[in-house]
Amino acid sequence: MKEYIEERAVDIANYIIESNATVRQTARKFGISKSTVHKDVTERLIKINPALAKKTRVVLDVNKAERHIRGGMATKEKYMNQHRNISFSAVY
Repeated sequence: MKEYIEERAVDIANYIIESNATVRQTARKFGISKSTVHKDVTERLIKINPALAKKTRVVLDVNKAERHIRGGMATKEKYMNQHRNISFSAVY
């Protein structure tokens, strides 16, 4: 494996652990795809640093367990904003 890929995998793992970031947030931060983030932390990191891979996996598992809640909150916020915009435009 190329050295820059190993470094990226470790950097990604440290970022996820330090910031409790999701795969999407991490991909945006590093300018790479979600697939690359996932492959780096699930396949490559285990070979490079198994202990770091386990810590990263814990954060990703928590994020995965909570994603339905975040999605529900985002949907609620979307419809609350639509309702506010309709109410506000009806006044004027």
